[in-house]
Amino acid sequence: MKSVLRTDHAAQPAAALRHRLPDGRWHPAEIVFWLVPVAVFFLLPDYLILGSQILITGLFALSLDLILGYAGIVSLGHAAFFGLGAYTAGLLGAHGWGEPISGLLAAGAVAGLAGWLCSFLVVRGGDLTRLMVTLGIGLMLFEAANKAAFLTGGVDGLSGVTMGKVLGLFEFDLFGKTAYIYSLVVTFLLFVAVRRIVASPFGLSLRAVREGVRRMPALGANVPRRLGAVFAVSAAVAGVAGGLLAQTTQFVGLDVLGFPRSAELLVMLVLGGTGRLYGALVGAALFMIAQDVLAGINPVYWQFWIGLLLVLMVLFAKGGVMGAASAIAGRLRRGRGAAP
Repeated sequence: MKSVLRTDHAAQPAAALRHRLPDGRWHPAEIVFWLVPVAVFFLLPDYLILGSQILITGLFALSLDLILGYAGIVSLGHAAFFGLGAYTAGLLGAHGWGEPISGLLAAGAVAGLAGWLCSFLVVRGGDLTRLMVTLGIGLMLFEAANKAAFLTGGVDGLSGVTMGKVLGLFEFDLFGKTAYIYSLVVTFLLFVAVRRIVASPFGLSLRAVREGVRRMPALGANVPRRLGAVFAVSAAVAGVAGGLLAQTTQFVGLDVLGFPRSAELLVMLVLGGTGRLYGALVGAALFMIAQDVLAGINPVYWQFWIGLLLVLMVLFAKGGVMGAASAIAGRLRRGRGAAP
C-alpha cells in the first residue's frame, strides 16, 4: 500500500509538468536559443545572407504554426499572404516609398486584411474543405499576379525595388549585415508577440478548439470568431515575412505566391514540430541549411535527401526535432524523479 502511494505521489509531478499552463516566463534554454543568431553575426559573417533568409522563412513558418499547431487549421495556400506582403512592400519600394518600417507595417496590414476576409470561407469547413479553399485562394492569387504583369512584373518579377535606410541610419549593404540584423530584430519582436498570444487565455481557447471543437460552443465560446481572428493574425505575420523578403532582396519573384512555397512550409513544420513555436524556427533552419548543403553537393537530386530526412523524422522522431527534445527531457526528469 505504501509503495502504491509513493508511486502516485511520484506520478503527480510528472502529470503536472505535462499539463502545466504557460506562465510567460522565459526558460534559460530560450535565452540561449536567441543568443545563437547573435553569435552567428560575429562568427559567420560570410553566411549572413543565408542567415537572413533563414530568419525570414522561420517567421513565415511561425505564422503557419500559429494556425496549424494551435488552432488546428490546415492550409495549403499560406504563401498567398506571404506573397501579398512581399508585393505590397516591393511595390511601395518600386514607386518611391522606400522607408522600410512603414513598408513592413503596410505589408502586414494588407495581408492581415486579406486573411480576415478569407477566414469567412476557411473556418467554416472541415480539414479537407480548408485544404481545398486555401489551395484555391493561393492558386487564384498566383494567376492574378501572373496576369497583372504591368504591375507585378509577371514571370520576370518585380525589379527596381529601392529601399531607404532602416531608421534613417542603417543602409542595406551587399554583405547582408543590415538585412540580417533587421530580419533578426523583426523576427524576435513578432515571436515575442506570438508567444504572448499563445500563452494568453485566447491562446488557450485555441488549443481547446483544436482538441474539442464540438465542446467549445457549449462553454459559450464563439469558435468561428476565434478562428477568424487567429487566421487574420497569422496572415499578417506571413505578410510581414514576405515584406522582409522583398526589402532585403529588393526583388519580388512570382514564386512568392507559388504552391511549392506553401508545401515547403509544411515540411519545415514537420521537421521542427508543430504547436511549439520554436519548432517553426528550428524546422526552417534545418530545411534551408540542408537544402543549401545538399544542393551544393548535387544540384539536381538534392530533394531526394530532403525526402529521406522527412521520412526518417516522421518514423523515428514523433513531433519533429522539438518533440524528440521534449521526449528526451521528459525521460531525464522522470529518471531524476525515480532516483532516491
